[in-house]
Amino acid sequence: MSLVNAVLRPVFDFLLAPFAALPPMVPIALVSLLVSILMLLVFKRTSNQPALARVKRRIHAGIFEIRLFNDDLGAILRAQNRILRANLTYLRHTLWPMVFILPPVVLVMAQLQFHYAYEGLRPGQRALLEVDLARQAGSGERPQVRLDLPAGLRAETGAVWIPGESQLLWRLLAERDGDYELGGQAIVVKEGAVRLPDGTLAGSALTLDQAVRNIVEFTVASLPEAIQMATLTPARSIGVSNRKGSLEPGKDADIVFLDDDLNVLQTMVGGEVVYEA
Repeated sequence: MSLVNAVLRPVFDFLLAPFAALPPMVPIALVSLLVSILMLLVFKRTSNQPALARVKRRIHAGIFEIRLFNDDLGAILRAQNRILRANLTYLRHTLWPMVFILPPVVLVMAQLQFHYAYEGLRPGQRALLEVDLARQAGSGERPQVRLDLPAGLRAETGAVWIPGESQLLWRLLAERDGDYELGGQAIVVKEGAVRLPDGTLAGSALTLDQAVRNIVEFTVASLPEAIQMATLTPARSIGVSNRKGSLEPGKDADIVFLDDDLNVLQTMVGGEVVYEA
C-alpha cells in the first residue's frame, strides 16, 4: 500500500494543484462528480445489463401484483417473496462490477483524505507527540532519547515514559507559522493549513479536540456520539478497544478532561498527567 500511495501521491498533487487556492469543497465536488460518471460507465460496461433488466421487470411485476390483489393476503405474501428474491438476484448481478469499481474508488478516497482531511497547527495550539518504541527498546529503564524540533515548535514538557506501552510523549507548542519538513518534503504551515511551497495542500493540523467541537457544532451528532467518534470508534478500528477508548476497569487510564466549551483542561496518559491548561 505504501508503494501505491507513493505512486499516486505525485499524480494527485499535480491534478489538484490548480485548485490549491480554492476551498477544499470545490476540488472534492469536482472529483466526486468525475468519479461518479466513471463509476456509471464502468458499471454499464461490466454488468449484465439484459439480466438486470429482466430482474427489474420481475420486481415491477411483483409490485403491480400487490396493487392488483391488495385484498388477497396470500397473493401479497407470494409477491413480496418474489420481489425479495429478485432483489437478491439484482444484488448478485452487481457484485462483479463492484470488483472493478471499489478498488479505484478507495484509492481516490485515500488520496483526498491525505490532501484535505488534516489541518496544520496554528500558533498557540498544542499537540501531543507520541513515539512508539520497539518492545525490546522500551524494556527496562527509560530510554535515553533527545527530541530535536524545528524553529517554531517548542516542547513544553520533558518526555513522559510509559513503560507498559513502550511509548514516549512530549507536549509541543506551535509558536509561529513557518517552514518545516514532513515525510522528506518541505512544507509551509500558515493559517492552519499545511502546504507545499507551490501551494499544494500537504496535510492538516486539525487537533482532536477541535474535531470534536466541529462535529458537535456542524452536525446533528450529540456530544456523547462525538466523544465516541474520537475515542472508542478509532480504538475498535485499530483493534485496541480491549484497553483503549473507554473508561472501564482494567483499561489504560488515558483520560482527557474538557471544560463546558470542550477545550482541553487536562490530559492523563497511563494514569500520569502529561498536560494541564
